[in-house]
Amino acid sequence: MAYISPMLTNIVTAVKKASINLNRDFSEIERLQNSVKGSLDFTRIAFDKIQKGLRAEFGRILPTIPAVMPTDKVPQNGMFLAISGIEGLANFAHGNPEFAISAALVDGQTILAGVVYNPARDELFFAEKGKGAYKEGFRSHERLRVAARAELDGALVAVKPAADDAELTAKIVNNTVRLCRDIRVSGAVALDLAYVAAGKLDGVIAPGTMLASMAAGVLLVKEAGGLVLDMEQEDTRTEDLSRVLNSGNLMAASFNLSQKIARILK
Repeated sequence: MAYISPMLTNIVTAVKKASINLNRDFSEIERLQNSVKGSLDFTRIAFDKIQKGLRAEFGRILPTIPAVMPTDKVPQNGMFLAISGIEGLANFAHGNPEFAISAALVDGQTILAGVVYNPARDELFFAEKGKGAYKEGFRSHERLRVAARAELDGALVAVKPAADDAELTAKIVNNTVRLCRDIRVSGAVALDLAYVAAGKLDGVIAPGTMLASMAAGVLLVKEAGGLVLDMEQEDTRTEDLSRVLNSGNLMAASFNLSQKIARILK
């Protein structure tokens, strides 16, 4: 049985309450796909609404802890909440259920608790530092463990395109396909990291990722026994999470596979 602290319970409660309207908006998006302009306008409204809803819920439940959205300046020290309202916005806008709300409690460079929730599938992943990573269940919660795969051949690795670097993206994609024979591009880094923690993916390579998009997922991977590294690390035997959080250039996998995934970038 998973232990859920009062703080983590508060984060889960805030995320789920704020997601109620988002689920309704997603149902409407699916009906608007024959109208490009209508769909885009509605997506903007839905995004603004979930951001405001999350600020309101966290402000009510955890009034002393500042909420930091993707466009906000990240505090250099002290405790704050790193929140992404719709992680996988393009998927949401196209009626694709591959999106999530991501929320993490961060103290300086330490991630204390994290939640990744896909309201379209009612799929919630949570973790607390030193307490393990779990997927919410109806009667009991499922403990998460990274996959045991130790070879790149046949591994399923998720890749996030580098927004302003087509050459880097092509290199990562080509090398991943060459070494692994398959690739996943989901458009939602938070979910990719949750799936690595759950053993559904073998690894993630995600350059240029914002803190709010990855903080909760990074903790999930860590608490599920995985390794999170900076893409440019020379020594891949040890972690430097502060470097990852500051650079946003992350790769995540099991310990056995992490050094081999680093080869994709060489």
